[in-house]
Amino acid sequence: MPVTAPSVLPAAASNTVGGSQALKLFDTHCHLDLPELAAAQPLHWHNAQQVGVSALLIPAVQQSAWQNLLNLRKQQRHWHIALGIHPWWAAKAKLEAITELEALLIQHLSQIAAVGEIGLDFALDTSSFDVQQTLFSRQLELAGKYHKPVILHHRKSQPQLLAELKRQQFTEGGILHAFSGSQQQAMAFVDLGFKLGIGGTITYDRAQKTRHTVSKLPLSSFVLETDAPSMPLAGFQGELNTPAQLALVFAAFCQLRSEPPEHIAASLWHNSVEILRLGTA
Repeated sequence: MPVTAPSVLPAAASNTVGGSQALKLFDTHCHLDLPELAAAQPLHWHNAQQVGVSALLIPAVQQSAWQNLLNLRKQQRHWHIALGIHPWWAAKAKLEAITELEALLIQHLSQIAAVGEIGLDFALDTSSFDVQQTLFSRQLELAGKYHKPVILHHRKSQPQLLAELKRQQFTEGGILHAFSGSQQQAMAFVDLGFKLGIGGTITYDRAQKTRHTVSKLPLSSFVLETDAPSMPLAGFQGELNTPAQLALVFAAFCQLRSEPPEHIAASLWHNSVEILRLGTA
C-alpha cells in the first residue's frame, strides 16, 4: 500500500522516533535551488526541520547554478552542495565548463561535498549520447583527481556507468541517485563503494523489486533522498515535493526493514555523513 501521512510513524509529525528519541535525517538529494522551491527556501527548510531533517545536499544540474550554490553553502552550514552538469543539460553544455568546474574545485574544495549531479540518461534522444559520455567521463576524472564522491544520475544506463567507473578505476564512491532495481544491480554499485539513494519510489506498489532489494541489503548500503521538487510520493502525485517529505520516505523505509527505527535513523545518518565525508555535518 502507498505510504500516506496518517499511517506513518509518529516521527513524521512529531520529530521523534517511536515518541522518544528525536529524528535526525539527511536529505541527500534535494534541488532547493530550483525555481519551484527557491522562492520559499526558508519555509521549506523550516518545515523540513520540524519533521527531523537536519541536513541536506543540493546537487547542481548545470553550470549556471554553480555560483548560486556556493553562495547558499556560505549562508547555511547544514546545506551541502555538489557541483556538476546533469545529463539532461549536457547537450547545451560546453566543454569549457570542465575548466571552470576544476577551478571551482581548487578554490572551494572544502565547500564542495561532491561532484554532481552527473551521469548518463539513455532515455533521452540518441543525438545527446556522445556529449553525455564525454561530459560524464571528464567530470568523473575531476572527482577522482580531487578525491570527491559523485552523485550519479542513471536511466537505462547502469551498465555504461559501471563500465566507466571501472575503466577509470574510480575509488571515491558516491551516491547512486534514485536507485531502483534488483539486488544484483544494487550490489554492483555497493561493491564499488557507492550508497543507494532511496526516495519516494518505495512508496509505490509497483516498485516491488526495489522494495525487496531495500529489505534484503545491509543497512549500510543506503541513504535517503527526496529529489524535491520532483519524484512525489504515492498519494502526492501532482503536488510539489519538498524536503519535509523525507519523513514519509523514512517511514516507508522502516516498513521494509526489521531493525528498530532508532537504529535505522542513526545508521542512515552515519551512511550519509560518511559517504560525503562531512565529519559531524
